[in-house]
Amino acid sequence: MTVEVGTLAPDFALEVQTGEKVKLTDFKGKNVVLYFYPKDMTPGCTTEACDFRDKHEQFAELNAVILGISPDPVDRHQKFTEKYGLPFLLLADLEHQVAEAYGVWKLKKNFGKEYMGIERSTFIIDEQGKVVKVWRKVQVKGHVEEALNFIRENL
Repeated sequence: MTVEVGTLAPDFALEVQTGEKVKLTDFKGKNVVLYFYPKDMTPGCTTEACDFRDKHEQFAELNAVILGISPDPVDRHQKFTEKYGLPFLLLADLEHQVAEAYGVWKLKKNFGKEYMGIERSTFIIDEQGKVVKVWRKVQVKGHVEEALNFIRENL
């Protein structure tokens, strides 16, 4: 399955770094930046998370919340959050069901090895729960600013 602009974002319930469960529908009435990333504590994922951290207040001023999703467990998310002072929720998609629902669980190749993993992607979901922008195969550099500008100009 894949999620396209103009469709309702698939709802889900996942555990966050604090151990509580949250649902996408909990954020109805807010714009949501839903970003999928491969792994906590890796260079690209740390850069992306810290970029979102550094722009967090600007997103909040635009009625936008940031939700990060990876297959990492809750305790790893908690360590990642504490180490880098991340002010947003990280969701544990251990069975990659949400990643599959959004079409970001893909066959990847690295150093000649093939494996399944997250294709770095970001979805902007409006206050009514509709997907209004999708970025797939995200390049980290400049991406957070691009997402912020999209919300600023379109929502």
